[in-house]
Amino acid sequence: MLYYILTAVLSACAALAAYILIKKSVSRTQADAIIEKAKLDAESIKQEKILQAKEKYLQMRSEHDSYVSKKNNELRDRENAIKNKENHLNQQSSELNKRQHDLDSLKGSLNAQKTQLDAKMEECKALTAQVNKELEAVAGMSAEQAKNMLVENMKAQARNEAQAFINDTMDEARLNAAKEAKRIVINTIQRTATETAIENAVTTFPIDSDEVKGRIIGREGRNIRALEAATGVEIVVDDTPDAILLSAFDPVRREVARLSLHQLVIDGRIHPARIEEVVSKVSKQLEDEILETGKRTCIDLGIHGLNIELVKLIGRMKYRSSYGQNLLQHSREVANISSIFAAELGLNPKIAKRAGLLHDIGKVSTDESELPHALLGAKLAEQYKERPEICNAIGSHHEEMEMNSIYSPLVLVADAISGARPGARREVIESYIKRLKGMEDLAASYPGVTKSYAIQAGRELRVIVGADQVSDEQATHLSTEIAQRIQDEMTYPGQVKITVIREIRSVAIAK
Repeated sequence: MLYYILTAVLSACAALAAYILIKKSVSRTQADAIIEKAKLDAESIKQEKILQAKEKYLQMRSEHDSYVSKKNNELRDRENAIKNKENHLNQQSSELNKRQHDLDSLKGSLNAQKTQLDAKMEECKALTAQVNKELEAVAGMSAEQAKNMLVENMKAQARNEAQAFINDTMDEARLNAAKEAKRIVINTIQRTATETAIENAVTTFPIDSDEVKGRIIGREGRNIRALEAATGVEIVVDDTPDAILLSAFDPVRREVARLSLHQLVIDGRIHPARIEEVVSKVSKQLEDEILETGKRTCIDLGIHGLNIELVKLIGRMKYRSSYGQNLLQHSREVANISSIFAAELGLNPKIAKRAGLLHDIGKVSTDESELPHALLGAKLAEQYKERPEICNAIGSHHEEMEMNSIYSPLVLVADAISGARPGARREVIESYIKRLKGMEDLAASYPGVTKSYAIQAGRELRVIVGADQVSDEQATHLSTEIAQRIQDEMTYPGQVKITVIREIRSVAIAK
């Protein structure tokens, strides 16, 4: 039994020893494999890094070679430029040396000629002295006395000739000045000929039916009374079909009433509260439109830097008329005429145009003042920092202020031209028609006249004559004679152009 136990123990020890030996052998083999693998990996990484370093070196070397080549090219170009400049300078130096040599030669030649001239001058002086002595002996007076007498005679003659020249020059200047002034005025009028809008004190508001008219009137007239109270416009509802009349002296009020009625009719809700709301809204919209109109006018005329209050006043001119002539259109026309005058006279056209546009702002001022509109406009312009010459031109365009600026008479004349054109401002219709009919009858009273027409609001009279009764020479004489009679016998603003037309018609019939 003991034998078996010892045998088993020994077997177990032998097995344990064998296991330990085998395990140590296997661990050493694995370690050697790991070390070998690490060596291989290190060698691979080393070779990779060497290749990367070589590539980086080659890249840097290539960049360096490119940079060096570029710098060499730049240096070569600069060297060539310097050589070219040096050659150019050498060439210029050679030319300068050549010119200096030519100048030296010319100087020597001039010195020689000067010497010859000096000798001849001395000879002339001697001859002159000899001649003077002989003349003194013949004339019986000294050279000094003869010179004084000659000077006095020349002075008297010069005075007479100068006075005659001055008189001729003054006459010519007056004639040319009159012609030039007429040319400037006529060209200005032709270049600014525009249609003039004539507004009435009544605006017609169209409606679709009597039902709409009844809704505008309202129960017991409540709506129409509310509308009149809100707008300050008299609303005339009569038997006129499909229309209501808005009557007021203030065009702004009429426009507010018209736009308010338009919105109320489209909306359909017409009652006092709604009327007040719409009128308030339309009034605000119209103020914005007035400002926009003023800005657009300034942009169209090329005027900048105006105070915003002056721009609003310019916009209000659209809804104001003066003797039937729209104030904004009139002011634009005066601005253009003043600008053309200034350009023709060599002045600043921008200042003249600015003064012309602002000359009637006193008419649309909201300030209650007893001043004439020209003085009120000058006060407003001065208040809003306009230039003194512009303020003076505004205040003196009706000669209510002394003219201290060269632009003042330009604005005065431009205002007169714009307002005096035939048809520009409203006249009493009967007298207007009577004047045109009188012009036509005057022309028709001449023998040979077949028809006569007054056109362009009386600015032109066209006369048609019979070709068999009036010759070309007689037609020319007829136009002059009619113009003279109109000028002597009739009263009219501006100018009237008389055109005589002599027409020959030859008619044949082919059968």
